[in-house]
Amino acid sequence: MNELPLECLEGQTGGADAQPVATLIVLHGLGADGSDFVPLARELDLSPIGPVRYVFPNAPIRPVTINGGYPMPAWYDIFPPTDGDPAGARAEDEAGLREAADWVQQLIDREVARGMPAHRVVLMGFSQGCAMTLMAGLRAPQRLAGLAGLSGYLPLAATLPAEASAANRDVPIFLAHGSEDDIVAPERGLATRDALQAMGHGVAWHSYPMGHTVCPEEVADLQAWLLQVLQVSRA
Repeated sequence: MNELPLECLEGQTGGADAQPVATLIVLHGLGADGSDFVPLARELDLSPIGPVRYVFPNAPIRPVTINGGYPMPAWYDIFPPTDGDPAGARAEDEAGLREAADWVQQLIDREVARGMPAHRVVLMGFSQGCAMTLMAGLRAPQRLAGLAGLSGYLPLAATLPAEASAANRDVPIFLAHGSEDDIVAPERGLATRDALQAMGHGVAWHSYPMGHTVCPEEVADLQAWLLQVLQVSRA
């Protein structure tokens, strides 16, 4: 396999000599980096399923149009919303999204090459990372354990029905959003839920009275969902 074009932080529970039984690939949001969600991972107690490997990739630095072209860590470019409506339609960086989806698939393939079955891999992401989780995960050729999307949205929704992987037609999906989110409007999260449900996906939907962030109740719900899907996929 070619060397992955992303830097990654990694860690695992259970000690350095333990053999992980599952992998969580965690994708950060715009302007952050792989260390951003290390504290969240530390809050998760997945010990009932055994040792877990965490992979935190860093997105490349690129100019971001919506931020005046200022270079920052970003999985893809973001354009201003149409007519200034935060919840409205907007042009999408299809080339950037597809390139980043290929990187995420390479991360999955690397886990498989290291001996982790794909059905023991969870993709999880926040904001832009949520978009990449859904973008890559729903198109991944191998069945995954689950997809967890926090405070994000579904990119390239129009092409998904034709491109969705049969292997992940019924993959468990966790979606969470803040009802007071002023960065990714709650309507975009709801539209994502509705679009996935219309395609037949079962979606565990959670809404919290918060902005564009993560709250303790969300972490607790996420932990319960992870324990459930990883116990099931271990059978």
